[in-house]
Amino acid sequence: MPLSRTGRIHAAVKIDVLIPAIEKDLGSLPYVIDAVRAQVQHPIGQIIIIAPKRKRMMDFCRAKGCRFVDENTVLPLTKRDISYGSAKWERSGWLFQQLLKLSGDRLCGSDYFLVIDADTVLITPHSFRSGGKSVFYCRNWSQPEYFKTYRRLMGRKVSSSSSFVTHYMLFDKAKLSRMKKEIEARHGMPWYKAIISSMNRSKQFAFSEYETYGNYVYSTDRARTLLRKARNKSLHGSPGEIGKQRLAGLAKTYRSLSFHKRKGYVRTPGVSRARRK
Repeated sequence: MPLSRTGRIHAAVKIDVLIPAIEKDLGSLPYVIDAVRAQVQHPIGQIIIIAPKRKRMMDFCRAKGCRFVDENTVLPLTKRDISYGSAKWERSGWLFQQLLKLSGDRLCGSDYFLVIDADTVLITPHSFRSGGKSVFYCRNWSQPEYFKTYRRLMGRKVSSSSSFVTHYMLFDKAKLSRMKKEIEARHGMPWYKAIISSMNRSKQFAFSEYETYGNYVYSTDRARTLLRKARNKSLHGSPGEIGKQRLAGLAKTYRSLSFHKRKGYVRTPGVSRARRK
């Protein structure tokens, strides 16, 4: 197996990396990319940034050695075609990014690709394939509406007692493609339209790409999945404000850090997996 620059042995499976982003992510994105290159224990092919076509973002991708993809060229619809919001909140862009992530099987050349949110920094080594199995990093709470949408979309209940919503996930292109084909066969429409039509768009958190794909894989190929605790820590501010000493301390407890940018944003409480059944 090839060695990393730090001398660690990489896992044998080569992966691509897919990161949807917008311009306000440029403060955290360099740290996200550098951490992926340092902490992911796989040979990395392309790092693909899907974003609005803006000069700053395109210049950034060139400087960081990433492939830029105009978000409006990926699907037959754009953010403007999605209506998902209320007088108090707007989630059309959030939903559009989830659909872009689920389009990675068309964009990536490797059989596997890692999706990571543009505000999440890995702070410990991560492997996503082990002994022929896919590794999912999980937490113990989620949004109840995600499970309702999953049942309408897939025609069955979620299968895992853990939540897959942890800001990053490895996708198997073949399994993702198969899931979308099953959705299309069940609903008689393109997969992205089926997702939108299956959601209760009066709810602020009505669909999760991670919860949907994770539960699909777990229900169809449980023997070849490994679940590990995500141990993600949410912080405010910039990754650049975290000193080396504090980072080393955080890495003793957590695997990753997520830096929230939106002012006034308060996480809607989730529901524990034990209580939702």
